[in-house]
Amino acid sequence: MKKTFLQRTALALGGSAILAFGLCHIHAHAEVTEGGVLGAALLLDRMLGISPAISTAVITALCYLLGLRMLGRDFLLYSALAAGGFSVFYALFDLLPPFLAEAAAYPLFSATVGALFVGIGCGLAVRAGGAPTGDDALAMALSHHLHLDIRILYLFTDLLVLGLSLLYIPLSKILWSLLTVILSGQIVGILQKIGRKKVDGPGGSVV
Repeated sequence: MKKTFLQRTALALGGSAILAFGLCHIHAHAEVTEGGVLGAALLLDRMLGISPAISTAVITALCYLLGLRMLGRDFLLYSALAAGGFSVFYALFDLLPPFLAEAAAYPLFSATVGALFVGIGCGLAVRAGGAPTGDDALAMALSHHLHLDIRILYLFTDLLVLGLSLLYIPLSKILWSLLTVILSGQIVGILQKIGRKKVDGPGGSVV
């Protein structure tokens, strides 16, 4: 059955809240870097001196335009809800005292628990049909167009950015970040597939 507008809105906002909490109270303290758009923005800042305020906006806008062309207007609506919700929730969580600041001393804990928040948060927004970040928009659009598992696309883009980030980030920190992006990407893919059945027949369409 198709989800109603309220159900999809709840998924988009709930996912953005979970994502915001994980980034605000785990990643920000653990110094775990990201793949995708954020990692690319940090790389451009370090290597070319382009401010993340500019590069992030440009890259994200391009990803959303690609997603809009391939996935339609509903994609733009629920992406706007997810992205806007993320900004609001992050600002609210940032006003609270740190919940897990001590986790920075335990990189394995930070990487795995942070991946849970990121994966579940993004996964719920993707199930709503939206993308809270440019990374998710790009992965959704390419998955739809190329008929590839979204987990493969997350892994490819993240590995590319993390590999280039070795130019300025120590290998030890990259390894923890790699664990985070692999786990979170797998979680998004799993959540995307829950409740969907593969139909036998020409093309093997998924419903």
